[in-house]
Amino acid sequence: MKKLVMIGNGMAGVRTIEEILKISQNQFEITIFGQEPYPNYNRIKLSNILQGDTSFEDIIINPIDWYKENHIQLFTGESVTHIDVDSKKVMSDQGREVEYDDIIIATGSNSFILPIPGADKKGVTGFRDIHDCEMMIKSADEYKKAVVIGGGLLGLEAARGLLNLGMKVDVVHLMPHLMERQLDSTAAAMLKKELEAQGMNFLMEKESVEILGDERVTGLRFKDGSETEADLIVMSIGIRSNTDVARRSGIYVNRGIVVNDFMETSVPNVYAVGECAEHREIVYGLVAPLYEQGKILATRICGVVGEPYKGSVTGTQLKVAGVDLYSAGEIFEDTTTKAIKVHNEFDGVYKKILIRNNTVVGVVLYGDTKDSTKLFRMLTKKEDISGMTSVSILQSEGTGGSDDVSSMPADELICGCNGVTKGAIVNAIQTQGLTTLDQVSHCTNAGRSCGRCKPVVSQILAHTLGDKFDAAAATKTSLCGCTTLSRDEVIAEIKEKGLTSIKEVMNVLGWNNEEGCTKCRPAINYYLGMIYMDAYKDERDSRLVNEKMHANIQKDGTYSVVPRMYGGVTSAADLKKIADVAEKYNVPLVKLTGGQRIGLFGVKKEDLPGMWEELDMPSGYAYGKTLRTVKTCVGAQFCRYGTQDSMALGIALEKKFERLDTPHKVKMGVSACPRNCSEAGIKDIGFVGIDGGWEIYVAGNGGVDLRPGDLLFTVKTEEEVLEMTGAYLQYYRETANYLERTSKWLERMGLDHVKEVLVNEETRKELNERMNQTLKKYTDPWDEAIHIEEIQDKYYAKHTIMVGSDRK
Repeated sequence: MKKLVMIGNGMAGVRTIEEILKISQNQFEITIFGQEPYPNYNRIKLSNILQGDTSFEDIIINPIDWYKENHIQLFTGESVTHIDVDSKKVMSDQGREVEYDDIIIATGSNSFILPIPGADKKGVTGFRDIHDCEMMIKSADEYKKAVVIGGGLLGLEAARGLLNLGMKVDVVHLMPHLMERQLDSTAAAMLKKELEAQGMNFLMEKESVEILGDERVTGLRFKDGSETEADLIVMSIGIRSNTDVARRSGIYVNRGIVVNDFMETSVPNVYAVGECAEHREIVYGLVAPLYEQGKILATRICGVVGEPYKGSVTGTQLKVAGVDLYSAGEIFEDTTTKAIKVHNEFDGVYKKILIRNNTVVGVVLYGDTKDSTKLFRMLTKKEDISGMTSVSILQSEGTGGSDDVSSMPADELICGCNGVTKGAIVNAIQTQGLTTLDQVSHCTNAGRSCGRCKPVVSQILAHTLGDKFDAAAATKTSLCGCTTLSRDEVIAEIKEKGLTSIKEVMNVLGWNNEEGCTKCRPAINYYLGMIYMDAYKDERDSRLVNEKMHANIQKDGTYSVVPRMYGGVTSAADLKKIADVAEKYNVPLVKLTGGQRIGLFGVKKEDLPGMWEELDMPSGYAYGKTLRTVKTCVGAQFCRYGTQDSMALGIALEKKFERLDTPHKVKMGVSACPRNCSEAGIKDIGFVGIDGGWEIYVAGNGGVDLRPGDLLFTVKTEEEVLEMTGAYLQYYRETANYLERTSKWLERMGLDHVKEVLVNEETRKELNERMNQTLKKYTDPWDEAIHIEEIQDKYYAKHTIMVGSDRK
């Protein structure tokens, strides 16, 4: 078996590996080096994370288990520093040497950072990866003013995300109008007007010359002498191919790593693909051409005769809320072109089609992009339009208008990102028996990247199935691509058929993949545990990777260890344990976390078992889909504003529900008064002390998608708090989708509905009975029952308080 090494774990490279595996499962022993400590994820959707529309877990394309299932050796958080092309070895920054027969360089690109004074200050970043997103999100928690340099596609997406994070945003652009490579002045003016209405402030025709501030950025100075304030500067003015390892290894490099039509470099058995590769003097930065390159390279490296790569024509869409925009090909008229234009200012619609020699050579659409697929086909296929009128060019064929897919030819490109045609989708539906959008996406990759083609894919599905099409079934969300069954259907089948193991569920319910995948296995594991409560034996290997490791992986490949500290309360003995372990294992960072605990960061994977054994403390489950923390203020015992004993209640809640498996992570906060020092109003469940009782708030979210909690009930006693919380959590456990946060769940279920369920005394009692039965497997026989009075006596007498507020 030949040894194949790939440098880079991004979208283009891993897609190439997927294409190779389609051709031959057993031809290569594959090793992948990834600079980031993550599996392959969808960079297209980084802007969605920044804008608060999705989470990192949702943009993972190939989870860790995918690599294992395909026998791929993956080294995350590790970079290849040199390729010895004579001995055919690669060397990494961790001192690792790996031999190869063939090697693919897929190192992608880096943000171009302006070489101006101050560019190295804190608060200056690009926008290329998860680390950049995290930096911007963290900055938004502390600072208020951001400046984005660059009014192109990515810069505007970053600016929209920063607005969503609550920052004031200036967009600085050197040119007279936005997105000048994709839009003419008319469309750009319409875009600018819309984005200004959303809150962006534009500083046009400004050349940045200096970043102000001492250690951290405080502002930006322009060539004309003017300045603007800034706490954060995001540079989005282009990318540079990451060619360092190729250049050091003697491989020919120009702007990118120069490749021929089969993605071969100047050195035998060394290939390059993606944003690091330069083909016919062009470096592509959009995903569609990179995937085209991956297909060509896969056939070449597997020894299959295939077509050469001839370059790509690309189309661009803007992913900003409220903006519908598309462009492809040429943008500006010249003496050889004629333009068809429609400009409807009232409806905010602008269309321009450029024609040369009776073929479409350019498309600009603003406000109405339904015809983009047809026009892009006409452009790429160089269709003769001499017999068409301007109206027929601007409108889709067929009686059904733009929604009519029946007249589309089989070679119509439906998913530009993944190169999927209508014919490929129809063939998959007919030969694979596909009936849902999820199945089509899983089988063909259509809609798997940016997702904008999904409505058209749904129309093709309906047209292909005809009378057999079931709209409700087609749009339902299946558990994953391994099955057509939804979450509710899987649970119903488990109960009806008495299925008791993951393997049994997959076999009896006819899973397409008999081993399942990393999406369905953890979900089924959770559902079985929820249904059978204390009778089900958890399958540890079906847990998500952080839960298997009992630690959170960090960006450099190390882990964080966070012991449990009930309600932020600890003891001298536990503090000594933590100090001893931190010293023994040379922990680089010991930090107080936002959940009032002590986190040990930078722990090596091999040190995790020994560290937990020596700590002899329960895990804080900082990595788990379970109760994470219960944050408390010091309460009535110490604070002059406190009306209730927040620490005692917080400890009682944490001890009662710790380790409880939940669909997603759950955080709680307990404040002794409405001043809310423990941020109870933005927790999954928050408790606020008032005179004579407690207010219970639910479904808050303090992350990117900020959501204040809704008042669920007001109760009088701590016992009522525990009863109502137990019922609420159990109802969430029984009705939520796996990996659905309480905020999304409550919006889907409705606050009034949940209140109606919980206000029924008999229903509440039944929910708590099932909750208590479930809790037995976590508590009996190790932990004794929790009582508020015992907690008060025990903890106030003997423990140190980790204060979450300046008020004491």
